[in-house]
Amino acid sequence: MPTKSEVSVFWFKRDLRVLDNPALQAAVIDPTPTLLVYNFEPLLTENHHYDKRHWKFVFESLEELNHFFSQYDTKIIISSSDILHTFGEIQKRYTIKTIYSHQETGLACTYTRDQEVAGFCSSLSIDWKEFTNNGVFRGLSNRKNWRKKWYQFMSEPIQNWQVTKDSFVSIAAIDGMNFNPFEWTKHKTDQIRQKGGTKQGLAYLNSFIGDRHKSYQNSISKPELSRRACSRLSPYIAWGNLSVRYVWQTAEKAKRKGASKFQLNAFTSRLRWQAHFIQKFEMEDRMEFESINKGYASLDKAVDESLIQAWKDGQTGLPLVDASMRCLVQTGYINFRMRAMLVSFFTHHLWQPWQHGVTHLAKQFLDFEPGIHYPQFQMQAGETGINMLRIYNPVKNSLTHDPEGVFLCKWVPELRKLPLHLQHEPWNITAIEEELYDFSLGKDYPKPVVDLQTAARHASKKLWSIKGSAKVRKESKRILLKHTLADRNNFD
Repeated sequence: MPTKSEVSVFWFKRDLRVLDNPALQAAVIDPTPTLLVYNFEPLLTENHHYDKRHWKFVFESLEELNHFFSQYDTKIIISSSDILHTFGEIQKRYTIKTIYSHQETGLACTYTRDQEVAGFCSSLSIDWKEFTNNGVFRGLSNRKNWRKKWYQFMSEPIQNWQVTKDSFVSIAAIDGMNFNPFEWTKHKTDQIRQKGGTKQGLAYLNSFIGDRHKSYQNSISKPELSRRACSRLSPYIAWGNLSVRYVWQTAEKAKRKGASKFQLNAFTSRLRWQAHFIQKFEMEDRMEFESINKGYASLDKAVDESLIQAWKDGQTGLPLVDASMRCLVQTGYINFRMRAMLVSFFTHHLWQPWQHGVTHLAKQFLDFEPGIHYPQFQMQAGETGINMLRIYNPVKNSLTHDPEGVFLCKWVPELRKLPLHLQHEPWNITAIEEELYDFSLGKDYPKPVVDLQTAARHASKKLWSIKGSAKVRKESKRILLKHTLADRNNFD
């Protein structure tokens, strides 16, 4: 029996780029030819955290990558099977010498899968080389020196792409192999959303650094203006079209050339916060299933499916809540303040368990990142024990951040026939005004599903009483010791 040729495999995950991809660079300079693989794994495509919008974005990113790799007479093997099946098929024809990938801070299902991959590699003496991703470090027990390590990682020089055709297994050889193809036609979506790919990401980055950043701080909290003033890079970072390091270094270079330090410092600080939350999840991933502060296990919230459905459908009768949800469902994006308000409204005003809303928002966020999503959701739900309790008032926020009702009327067109003051608070309409404006509350637009003030008082009272319990205080101390930087009294 002839000896099989050796290959290296590069496993694309949430690093769908060539630019500043050190794991990919290490794979292609390996003397053995490289096979590139990406799997639309059933454990993810059928997972309730994900939606067609995510896989469309990934598919667009892969199409762009394959166009790039065609110049080297190779392509990414795109399969719809489990990754171990793909590795097994490769192993039938070749001997896999090394697998290269980035470390992934993901859901429990991907952690289990990675354990199985590690077992597979061990059984066949395959060297699996994993690389640090975006300044999130594996194996930490506390945050001592974390900030220093993050800045060091961000400051490392970006390698130039060094490769030849001989670095890869050819298209002809790949086409002779048997893989389960991914059928995109099953995943079509008509949603209005950002398109995937590094070119798209760079276009957003360049327009933000070049001009849009100038109104970043003034518009970051405004639901309509933030759609232009914010970087809009989050999906490109979440799916790895751009590395955080490349974005950070681009912003730092712009500051040195005269761009607004005030605006870009605010932006780059949020890049570090992004890594902070993912690091938190990396160190304590049970947050996917339970509150990080175990003292909140005693919190009693009765599930009300009718309230949950009204929230999901954007039919709560609270205009800013409904506009934010409808906008998110259609576009995959809303700004941070509106995200926080949706979670706050769900967990505080509706008094629903965060576990019953967390996957719905994950499916809507085009930039869904498990390591940010779960810590943030719990923080906004007020169940960490170490963060300030914030109960967002939807009316106050709409009056402050959308005073002319532009965002409200764009996404809740039922309100357009009303004068401005009633667009923000339609429940204040009188019988005479209903006739005057041809608007019937409860028919043209829902009555509020809860009384805001009563619900807020109830939530505040309950959460403050639990926050003072011995178990919550004990857990809070543990969380601070584990997740707070050593030189701060509060977490960084």
